[in-house]
Amino acid sequence: MEQSYPVEVRARLDEPLSRWLWLVKWLLAIPHFIVLFFLWIAFAVVTVIAFFAIVFTGRYPRPLFGFNLGVLRWSWRVGYYAYSALGTDRYPPFSLAEEQDYPATLDVAYPERLSRGLVLVKWWLLAIPQYAIAAVFAGGAAYTATGASRHAWQADALSGGLIGLLVCFAAITLLVAGRYPRGLYNLVIGMNRWVLRVVAYAALMTDAYPPFRLDQGGEAMPAPAPDDLAPASAAWAATPAAPVS
Repeated sequence: MEQSYPVEVRARLDEPLSRWLWLVKWLLAIPHFIVLFFLWIAFAVVTVIAFFAIVFTGRYPRPLFGFNLGVLRWSWRVGYYAYSALGTDRYPPFSLAEEQDYPATLDVAYPERLSRGLVLVKWWLLAIPQYAIAAVFAGGAAYTATGASRHAWQADALSGGLIGLLVCFAAITLLVAGRYPRGLYNLVIGMNRWVLRVVAYAALMTDAYPPFRLDQGGEAMPAPAPDDLAPASAAWAATPAAPVS
């Protein structure tokens, strides 16, 4: 029986989509980009503080966890609206909170305990294979995430690479045919989901190693209760969990 991964990324294709609005979304999203620039600086600082908290206490302070989760949520909404997916024309809210009615949502199960030893190596050594894959998907996210300018992570992690190329194809199709190809959409969301899982793992928000599995489509598997989280050494099966009737 497969256990769900604790980083849950969901999306809903918000049709009908405008044929031309994607041409100016870069301009419309500038206020968000400015705010996110500073939020990701704060994200890096909070992650460093959380690192020492985990080393000494084995716990990720809940207020710090909530802030970093909010930054991830905000970034995912903006990326989904803009050029990480172009999945909605609905302008994203300026909010760190969970916005259930927005077509892109993200959640991370809060871990009651985290490994004090694992935190020393997971964000750089253990995550190297994941960074390599995320770099292909997202265009250099792995290098930026491990470099000095951690606040630039978001700028690369949700744009460029294969994701950017596929979204470009989707934009052209949308302009010409007025529709978003469903297969292409599912693949784009799957790649974004992979990248966001790696970001959350590298930000020390979970000890569960990101699965080498491309979960396509907007629906993600539900996150487990914190007490049910598997350790980082657990092997994640590739068979989807059976739907609950």
